[in-house]
Amino acid sequence: MDWGSVNFDWNHARAFLISAEQGSLSAAARLLNTSQPTLSRQVAALEQELGITLFERVGKGLQLTDSGAALLEHLRPMAEAANRFALTAAGQSQLTEGPVCIAASEIDAIFRLPAVIDAIRQREPGIQLEIVVSNNISDLQRREADIAIRSFRPEQPDLIVRKLADEPIWLYGSHEYLNNLDAVNKAAGKSKTSIDPHIQIIGFERNDRLMNILNQHGWQLSQKNFPIVTTFQMLQWQLVKQGNGLGFFPQQIGDAEPTFRRAFSERGAPVTVPLWLVCHRELRTNPRVKRVFDLLAEMLTEGN
Repeated sequence: MDWGSVNFDWNHARAFLISAEQGSLSAAARLLNTSQPTLSRQVAALEQELGITLFERVGKGLQLTDSGAALLEHLRPMAEAANRFALTAAGQSQLTEGPVCIAASEIDAIFRLPAVIDAIRQREPGIQLEIVVSNNISDLQRREADIAIRSFRPEQPDLIVRKLADEPIWLYGSHEYLNNLDAVNKAAGKSKTSIDPHIQIIGFERNDRLMNILNQHGWQLSQKNFPIVTTFQMLQWQLVKQGNGLGFFPQQIGDAEPTFRRAFSERGAPVTVPLWLVCHRELRTNPRVKRVFDLLAEMLTEGN
């Protein structure tokens, strides 16, 4: 191999790759947790090192030149190899002290993780925890997290998964809201299992998926029953507490809230969601990651 021909900085190449994949310097800077001017300088430095133009600036976005597109195809395998190198190196570490990153959804982070974090800190004070809270899926293969709590089983063969539970998801409402529904049904001579056509449900997204799930259980709802939609789970939680409608929450979390009660529990849980713990197989050989993985599995399984 002619090492003399390798005359560029990998950090500059990474800046180019992420900028190309994100389509803008600002989006790439957020992903890399750096500033846009810094990233712009790194891309410009790579262009100077290689003696070619990689991007044309189009408005606020970036458009690859022909040269940039050709080099990008060679750079992607390099990035994958760099990720594998980092994963293997992390897996070889035999230290039980150091950082471990956990990815979790908003509702899991708020209601499940505090007790688990406290237990980990007491048992393993040398482990430094970082918690990535997002309803988006963290890419473990790109080291966006070491361990993730997920509601589905990943299909990638190089991930280790452990199923923790099949968790019923119920509709919950405030006592006042549900008492009013009961009163309406009673006045109309209907049972508590009857679905008022005017019930209000806090939705996750503007499509028919959630409505169709409920209608399969005989609910006969329309989009008018979903007047509020938000992906922010803690806003859903507060809206339900204030009596703005019904919301979907895991049984363990919803049952623990004294101001809530299950809606239409006689009909059974309308949704059941699996709870999975996920880790990259290379990191499973890292003692501190393995320790956190095992403690999470132990405590989250006990909680269910």
